Amino acid sequence: MKAGVIGVGKLGKIHARIYAELDAFELVGVTDPRHPGQEHLHGSAWTRDCSELLALGVEAVTIATPTVNHHEVAKFFLDHGVHCLIEKPIAVTMAEAEDLLETASRKQAFLMVGMVERFNKAYTEARKMITAPMFIESHRLGPFPNRSLDVSVVLDLMIHDLDIILDLVGDEVASVEGVGVKALTDKADIANARIHFKGGCIANITASRISEEQMRRTRVFFNHNYISLDFAEHTIKAFKSGDHGIEKRVIAIEMEEPLKREIRHFHAGITAERRDYTLAKNAVMALDLALKIDEDLAKRQTQLRNPAQ
Repeated sequence: MKAGVIGVGKLGKIHARIYAELDAFELVGVTDPRHPGQEHLHGSAWTRDCSELLALGVEAVTIATPTVNHHEVAKFFLDHGVHCLIEKPIAVTMAEAEDLLETASRKQAFLMVGMVERFNKAYTEARKMITAPMFIESHRLGPFPNRSLDVSVVLDLMIHDLDIILDLVGDEVASVEGVGVKALTDKADIANARIHFKGGCIANITASRISEEQMRRTRVFFNHNYISLDFAEHTIKAFKSGDHGIEKRVIAIEMEEPLKREIRHFHAGITAERRDYTLAKNAVMALDLALKIDEDLAKRQTQLRNPAQ
């Protein structure tokens, strides 16, 4: 299957490498006006724009452009029946996201959003162990990325954890609260959200893109059990209340590149007999929640100021 990549920054290059490695795909071309000179990226052709990439006969593409361009680029390819894997978030607004879902369904093109933590094997295993979460705490911290700065840290990083939490809880959101700080950009760079679900579960999520410490960790408390899931280290620690106190298990997870698992799933979705847009719809739900957090955050957002001013 002929594949292409639109946007070959850090993440787009990884997509290109994986397409080149997988037998199911042939990487035929890439395009990105921000990063010219990629003519021989894994043997693929460099194209000046999306129309030239389409002319190469691409059947599937990854869209790894800035978020503000997701809708325009994805709409172009979906309208031509090309299957699209869009890096998160799917779009900037709910209207754009819903338009992409409608277009994909109408054109019978497969649409998927790159929520890569879904394909982390540690999460796959932990999900089997978790039932009826009562409290969830997530931390996602990293250094300043110099990319994805067209959106807040909520849409850039926290959205991964929102997607995971919605998947684990499986319940309607009752209320959201968000607080955040603009530190280095004109968007929130540090944010905390508290989500109350109708069934009683509470989730507390912290995300920062200006942290020296790197962390991608979620803790889930449920029915005398506690799971600590480290997405970065691909490890699970399970704690259970027993007759002799707290019992602890460390569960070994066989490492497999999550993004490669994601792209394999993309191929499976393309070749399936029926189109299944479940993951795309889940990504739209995560976007909706992220936008509500951003909206609440904006009401009380703090701008860090130079003390000397």
